[in-house]
Amino acid sequence: MTESGTPASAAETVEQVVRAQLAVALGGFRGSLETALPTVAFTIAYIVSQSLRPSLVIGIALAAVLVLIRAVQRSPMRYVLNSLFGILIAGVFAARSGHAKDAFLPGIITNAAYGAAMILSIVTRWPVVGFVVGTATGDPTGWREDPAMVKLCSKLTWLLVLPCVLRVVIEYPMYQADAIGALGTAKVILGWPLQVASLAAMGAVLTRSRTPVQPPPQAN
Repeated sequence: MTESGTPASAAETVEQVVRAQLAVALGGFRGSLETALPTVAFTIAYIVSQSLRPSLVIGIALAAVLVLIRAVQRSPMRYVLNSLFGILIAGVFAARSGHAKDAFLPGIITNAAYGAAMILSIVTRWPVVGFVVGTATGDPTGWREDPAMVKLCSKLTWLLVLPCVLRVVIEYPMYQADAIGALGTAKVILGWPLQVASLAAMGAVLTRSRTPVQPPPQAN
């Protein structure tokens, strides 16, 4: 059963199944916003102050407030914790190297790794989005029996790959050139806004298409 209360088996189209399970996996608008806000706050603070410590304090403090709100509401905290973990890793990289630009290196490495992994999943016809659906429905690999589902999940996975590729292609040359101000600005623009654009594109694909769910083969 999906978070909305509709059983996945009751869906009439592949798009309905994928849309419901992506909403659960990504945490909806609130989950995506909570993941982005502390990182954006940290990055903007760093661009303005050019100082690592106060920037970390601001990012961590905002994440702590969001965690507290979630705790009071007794709702899942994983989206905020993901962002908090990312900020801490960025601080560790910069502190260990002594170079401020290295605060942005974990994000570049992570996007390169995610992008490469998702492209490989598409090439091998095991697109990542398919696992999002399969895991949520309790059958991690059953979706591969439906060619329409594989095709749709591949298309949606490409829409997740594109932001990762853009971030690496744009941010890495700035990192190499020590252009910290431009790098920080790029990180903000290519973060939350680009993610929203990617999700909007996925939503458009899911809204426009209507691929019938292929029923499982009947046993003889």
